[in-house]
Amino acid sequence: MTSAPTDKAHGKLWEGAETAQQAFADLGGHRPALLAIHDATGDGTAYRAELSDHLDQPVISGDPILRDRLELPDGWWPALEGALEKVAATTTDRVAVRQAYIDRAVPTFLGIPAPPVSHWSTVHGDLHWANLTAPELRLLDWEAWGQGPWGYDQATLYAYSLLRPDVADRVRDAFPFLGTTQTHAAEAVVCAELLQTVSRGTNLDLAGPLHKWVDQLRDRTSAARPRTPRFL
Repeated sequence: MTSAPTDKAHGKLWEGAETAQQAFADLGGHRPALLAIHDATGDGTAYRAELSDHLDQPVISGDPILRDRLELPDGWWPALEGALEKVAATTTDRVAVRQAYIDRAVPTFLGIPAPPVSHWSTVHGDLHWANLTAPELRLLDWEAWGQGPWGYDQATLYAYSLLRPDVADRVRDAFPFLGTTQTHAAEAVVCAELLQTVSRGTNLDLAGPLHKWVDQLRDRTSAARPRTPRFL
């Protein structure tokens, strides 16, 4: 159930579940299918009720940040890889991460130039541990899905794993392209987004690990920067 003033009852978040159903259906069994929508208005407010398949698996964490020990069955990580590959291959004109935000936020919160996005792909847009289930994988909450820098979902999950270094390493094992030039823009914008939340007083326990990650991104940016020839 969601509500908004009638003149704002539209756009990405309002239509996210509906458009995700049209684009992905049940994502090969890894997404609760949307069964029905009911809209109503009253006193200048619009209401939308959405009925989805019963969720028969518990979420992994009650908080986006993983703080507890994680034990997952062997097939869970390959299932996540496959689901994200299907999402990335889907065509959409929805936007999850805007270039204007990258251009503004990365210099502000990381102190480096906004890296160019070499490849855009479709992303879930909010991939954290409170939106994932186990022992069988389900991906929840599709309001934010759309186009983002390639690797954005994987970088987001890595960020929310930083308090559990063993799990963060497992995310990198599952997605070895993290830490490469291919995902530099995605990693930078995820860091910027979370450091922005830190500046607003939330996710404070991620601040230290995020700054260490930023240091790595800065080093990578410096290494990739063309050097000016020196003439003697």
